[in-house]
Amino acid sequence: MHLDPLYVGIDVAKAHLDVALGPAGAAARHPNDEAGFAAILALLAATPPALIVLEASGSLEVPLVAALTAAGLPVAVVNPLQVRRFAQSIGRTAKTDALDARVLALFAERVRPEVRPLPDAAARQLAALLARRRQLIAMRVAEKNRLGTAEAVVRADLEAHVAYLSRQVEETDRRLAE
Repeated sequence: MHLDPLYVGIDVAKAHLDVALGPAGAAARHPNDEAGFAAILALLAATPPALIVLEASGSLEVPLVAALTAAGLPVAVVNPLQVRRFAQSIGRTAKTDALDARVLALFAERVRPEVRPLPDAAARQLAALLARRRQLIAMRVAEKNRLGTAEAVVRADLEAHVAYLSRQVEETDRRLAE
C-alpha cells in the first residue's frame, strides 16, 4: 500500500493555531499554548509529516517551532510574503486562518522549502529551554490559582511572584527565539 507524503501547514496567531493536514485534508484549531502544542504533536504522531510549514510571524511561531523541532519533526519557517505571492499565483485571494493553513500545506507540497535541522547540542539546549518554559508556566498557573482564595496578608507576595514568573517566561521565549 502506497501512502502519499503528508504536508502540513500551520497558521500561527496569538491565541490559536490552525493546522491543515494537507491542502485538502483535515483541519483543526488548537490554542497557541503548551496544551495546543501537545495536541498537535499527538495529531502528527499518527501520521508523521514529510514537512511542516509555518510563516515567520514576529516570534509568535517560536515556541511551537521549538516544540516541533524538539520532537524531531521536519519544520520550515518561511517568509510570509513568499507564501502570499504563491497564494495569489494560484488564485487564492481569500484570507482566513483556516484557508491560510491550507495554503501553507499546499506551499509545503509544491515548493518544499528547506528544513534546517538543529545540531545535536542545539537540540539539547532547545529541549532544556522548552522544559524550563513548561515549568515556569505551571508555576505561574499554580500561583494564579492560589490568588483566587488568598488572604490579603499573602496576596501581594503572590502577585509579585506571578509577575516574576511572567518575566521569566518572556526571557525564556527570547532565548528560544535566539
